[in-house]
Parts: sequence; structure tokens; C-alpha cells
Amino acid sequence: MLTVLAGGCGRADAPPPETPVAETSNEADVRFEALEREYVVYFLGRFPVVATYLGGATLDASLADIDGRLRDHSPAALAAEDARFRELGDRFREFDPSTLSVRRQNDRRVALAQLEFLLHQHQVLRHQQRALDTYVDEPFRGVDWQIQAMAASGAGRYGSEADWRQVAARVEAIPAYLQTAEAQLTLGVAAGNPPDWRVIAQYGLRSAAADAEYFASTLPALAEKNLPAGADGGVAKRIRDAGRSASSAYTRLREHVVNTFYDDPTRAGVAALKPAFRGDRYALGAVEYDWALRNNLGLAQTAAELFDEAEPIVLATRDELIALARQIAQHHAWPAPDGPATVRLVFEKLGERAPATDAEMLEAYRATGERLVAYARRTGLFEVPSDYRLDVAITPPPLRSSIDGAAYYPAPAFKQTGVGRFYVTPTGDDPVMLRQEHNSAALADLAAHEGFPGHDWHFKVMSQHRNDISALRWLTPGAVEDSSSMWQDSMAAEGWALYSEALLAEPQPGAPGGFYTPEERLYQLRGKLYRDLRVRVDTGIHTGRLSFDDAVTLFSEVIDFLPGACTDPEQIPLAAKRASCESARGAITRYARWPTQAITYRIGKDQILTLRQQARDALGDRFSAQRFHVEFMKQGTIPSSYFGADLLQTLRQ
Repeated sequence: MLTVLAGGCGRADAPPPETPVAETSNEADVRFEALEREYVVYFLGRFPVVATYLGGATLDASLADIDGRLRDHSPAALAAEDARFRELGDRFREFDPSTLSVRRQNDRRVALAQLEFLLHQHQVLRHQQRALDTYVDEPFRGVDWQIQAMAASGAGRYGSEADWRQVAARVEAIPAYLQTAEAQLTLGVAAGNPPDWRVIAQYGLRSAAADAEYFASTLPALAEKNLPAGADGGVAKRIRDAGRSASSAYTRLREHVVNTFYDDPTRAGVAALKPAFRGDRYALGAVEYDWALRNNLGLAQTAAELFDEAEPIVLATRDELIALARQIAQHHAWPAPDGPATVRLVFEKLGERAPATDAEMLEAYRATGERLVAYARRTGLFEVPSDYRLDVAITPPPLRSSIDGAAYYPAPAFKQTGVGRFYVTPTGDDPVMLRQEHNSAALADLAAHEGFPGHDWHFKVMSQHRNDISALRWLTPGAVEDSSSMWQDSMAAEGWALYSEALLAEPQPGAPGGFYTPEERLYQLRGKLYRDLRVRVDTGIHTGRLSFDDAVTLFSEVIDFLPGACTDPEQIPLAAKRASCESARGAITRYARWPTQAITYRIGKDQILTLRQQARDALGDRFSAQRFHVEFMKQGTIPSSYFGADLLQTLRQ
């Protein structure tokens, strides 16, 4: 507990020096805010790509050149970092929570959880020895986010000369960065702590080769195309030279992976690897999974409890989807068979109404966004400013390799400028993809999740209230989007997006059936089923309740309504089942690499629904959904398990 001593030596009303006087909440809050800033600035300095994602260069003068740097994963740097994190944690613990305002009490809990996670990653899990996906992706993502955040400079160009000099500096740092990665992977092999073979194949071979090509040719071409007219020609040359060196470094990393892990890299599957590396190494284990639930997500439930509760939830959603598909088939007089086959037929029929080109697809998403905003204004669901627009854009070429289908890229949180964008990746006018993924009935659910009232609305409201949100609540400890991340941001951000999908199905004044048509509602239920199943699959594969192959089969059978095992692709006669199994295998591979991330969608949504009901029960006729939503978003991107009680108290006031 931090205290201050009364001043005025010799005063009769002063307590003796050894008697502490409790700080007022304001005094303690001021001291806490100073420590918080010290922590945030240090964290961003140690995680440059996270800093780029958040716009950290504008937060503090010491971070002015952060966009030109990469993280130092060397053992010596991590040891020094851990010592600093321990010291910061001790200082946060010194605060007596009772001396802090409620909001700062919550921030203290968040800071301690973040620091515990970072220390746990290094010292217990030794994740740095096997984080191959991080090492391959981090430099590329850093440059990706730099380019995405660049402002237009005229004549169709993006970025200033200074922006591209920062890109050059970051690319020049890649060879040393990847050399450190090789050293850490070598330590992992010696310690019996290598990556799972699927990560080795996906990142050590395929992604490393793709990144070598990107830095050798794609990035230099982008720089030459986008550098401002009249820019120093040396910048383009510097990026071109740095790109060649980075490409060679990625090629060397790939060679290191081949020499270390492979017998024959030309063979397919696990048989290509040396026998010592063919075993499954993805499972986090029940003890560690439960630790992550408590520390990272603030949940009291165990993995076993989540696994058991997920099955009836999945079955209920599946039954609801089948029943709705049957109603749709009857309405359209489609001769549908009974049971799950009806679902497959209805989705196939709905795919017949789809955009013919990518240009039509983009316009369809924009029109759907306008419908969503108009609906919110008409029903009073949200107070939407008259100048709000959902910006839907075709994914620019530099980002297409990292966006599969669609995604939302928020504006950097710490910058006062910038626009978040709902990106849709072009299909190349592929009629099959347009029918399956972007047909008329599928648009609304995706637009609601990525756009309005999902990610775009969420981040715009948070940006409007950025001064009310503690800086540490924006952090994504470990990384933004790979297996090194704490994933605390998903509970709020992805939970909100999934909640938004469900919210549009609820009755509203003047709209007793909600926003969706029955056909659009079917796609919303499919998205819900997908996220419901993730909880069972993720907890299952990481605690030994499901094998990898069993999870693939379960995913194919539940999501695509196609019975039969996926264990032997060559023995699957139906092309649809083979495609389903391939898609399911990709999904399970993702969950295997990112334990606990996949569950944050449904759990985060459920937390919002629970809080909303508690607020409605407490306030009765005074309950306002509009106010609830705004106050929830003003809490930032942390799990509501950290702030639920505070939010309810705020609403009562």
C-alpha cells in the first residue's frame, strides 16, 4: 500500500511519522496514471508492431521512430524485459485497491493480468522457443499496418517520404530479427519444445516462401508506385535493397526449418518430417488452459465445464437452423428432403442469387450497410450521427494475402486521425465464391459483424471516447494476431461483433421480426453455430477430450451438415465432403495454434447479454439499450469480467 505522510513538522494536528494516512482516490489515481503511462510506453517500446497497430508513435516522444523497428526476441533482451515487467507488477501491487477509484481498480487488475501473461509466456511456457508463426508473420504485419495507415498523398499515391523511410528501416531490421528467431527455435529443439508439425509446415515452409517473394518484389513495387512525386530516389533504392536482404533472410529461415525438422520437404503431411517432430504438440493442456481462462479472460469456468456446456448449445442452434431451413424451403416450394439435407439444399438455392462480379459485390455490401444504418435510426437501436457512413472497400493488394474473405481494420487507437475500413477481398469474379460466400442472403450477417453495428461502429464509438478509455485497455499483450497474443481484446471486440449479429434478430419497435429476412437469418444462425461449436472444439483439442481428426470430422458434420469421417480424404467419394473436410481441417489448425482465442466470440457475446439483462433487471423502466451499448463500448477492448460491476453501477447512477 502506497501512503503519503502528513506535512508540517511539529504541527499539533499532524500524526506521528510512522502513522500512515490513506491517499484520497484522486491522489492515488494520479499516481496510478503516472505508473500506467510508464508501463504503456515501455510495453510499446518492446512491442513495435503492436505500437504500429495502435499508432503508438504519437503517444510519446520516445516512440517517434517505433514504426522503423522490430521486436528483440533474444534471450538477453527477454530476460531484461521480464525483470522490468516484474518490477512494474510489484509497483502495481503496491496500490491498495481501496484507495483507487473503481475504474482504476479495474485497470490495476488488467495491468497485473497482462504482466502475468507476459511473464508466463516467457518463463513457464517458453513460447519464444516455438513461436514460429510469430517470427514469420510479425515483420510482414508490421509493414502491412504501416502501409494501411498511410494517408493519401495525391495522384493515387499513399504515404509521405518519411513514412516510407520508416518502412525501409523496419525492413532493414528483418535479417537480424530472423537470425534471432532461428536461435530461439534451435533452443526449443534442444529443450524438447518445438512447434507443432502443422505450424512448421504452414509457416516454416509456405509462409516463409511467400514472405520472401513479398519483400523481394511486391513491397519494392508498392514503394515505387506510392512514393510522393519528387521524393528522394534513394528511398526507393533503400527499400529495394532492404527487401532483397529480407527476402534472403526468409529463404535462410526456410532452409533452417528444412534442415532442422524435415526428412523430405517435398512429401505431403506429417510423413515429410523427421520422426522426432511428427507428434502432435499443439495441446495446451487442461492446467494451462484453465490458467489462461482465469488470468487472460477473467473467467471462473474451467475448460471441462465449457466443453460440457457447449454441446447442448450447439445442438439447440443446429435444430433452430434446420427448422428455419425447412420453413424457407416450404415458402419457396423447393422440394427439400427431411433433416440436415434440407439445409444443404436451401444454402445451394440461396447461392443462385449472387453478384456477378466483384464490383457488384462491393456495391451490394455498401447497400446492405446503408440498410443496417437506416434500420438502427428508424428503430432507435443506436443514436447514429447523421454523418456516419460505413466505409466498405476492396481489400488493397498489400493486404490480400492476410485477409481471407473479409475483415475490419480499425484506425490506430492512439491517433486522432485515420479511418477504420471494412475490407472485402475480391474473388477475381469467381462465380463459385460469389455464390457461396457473397450471395444476397449472406451479405447482412457479414456486414453486421465487420461493419455496422459490429466492428466499425464499435471502434468508431471507442475512438470518440478514447480519452475515457485507459491506454492499457487498448494493449494486445504478446502480439496483435498470432499465437503469442493474450487475446484479451477478442472478448470485447469479437464478442461485440457476434452480439451485433444476434441483436439484429431481436424484435424492435416497428420491426417485430428484427432486421433480417428469413433467408438472411439463416446465415446469421450459421454464423452462430460456427462460433458455438468453436467452444467445444477448442476446449476439446487442447485438453485431450477431442483428437485433432475427431475435431475435423465434428466440424464438417455440424457446420456443413455432411455426415462421415474426414480421416482419409482419398476414401471420401463426394467432392462436397472432401471440400468440407479440407475447410474443417484449416479451421481446426487455426484453433490448435491459438488456444482460447476461438472461444472468445461466443463467451464475449454471452457476457454482453448477461450484463444487459442484469442492467434491465436493475433499472426496470429506466433501462435504455442505447445508453447500455455506449457505456459498454466506453470500457475499451477488455473482457467485461473486469468491469461488469462497474458498468452496472454507472448505469444505476
